[in-house]
Amino acid sequence: MPDIHDLPLFILSCLLLNLTPGADSLFIALRSASQGFRAGVAAALGICAGCWVHVMAAALGLSALLAGSALAFTLVKLLGAAYLIWMGLALLFGRAHSRPPAQAAVPAPLRAAFRQGFLTNVLNPKVALFFLAFVPQFIAPDAAHKAAAFLFPGSLFTAGSAIYGILLAGLSARTARLAPGRRLGRWLGRLAGGVFVMLGMRMATSD
Repeated sequence: MPDIHDLPLFILSCLLLNLTPGADSLFIALRSASQGFRAGVAAALGICAGCWVHVMAAALGLSALLAGSALAFTLVKLLGAAYLIWMGLALLFGRAHSRPPAQAAVPAPLRAAFRQGFLTNVLNPKVALFFLAFVPQFIAPDAAHKAAAFLFPGSLFTAGSAIYGILLAGLSARTARLAPGRRLGRWLGRLAGGVFVMLGMRMATSD
């Protein structure tokens, strides 16, 4: 596309960014390992839907408003942090990860996995600022329609994230099948819960 430059570098950057561990990858891996491949895919698609919201917001200038308003950034940050901490505490003290192996293989409602993945991503203001700072580096300064030009690399990044999420879901589900057991599920849930609580606290205290 004429309004986009350094497309191979952009694709390579997207690949490396997707491979970087974070809350989204952890959530996909946990859902897949504990509730099956389909739940992991639903979580990945929910996260990608959240990415698409950030892409549209950045294209329309809403992310610039978020970046320029300390109050708006703080409110969204605290909402995202509270959601991560709530989800982490549910994993730490809930009983979902201590069910017998035969029940653990039963997929949870896919709609819930999608919704949780969506909220995990869309309530993270740093994702909004990432799209606002990263994607414009690959848009030509003389682009006639910068908002429209933003949609192509943003969509490309989201599509790559979807492919990565589905592959991660498959790998996590397969690994869990090779090492089934109540103890594995219990410790996996506790580990993920602790990480989500730490991520939430870190988000809440970040600038």
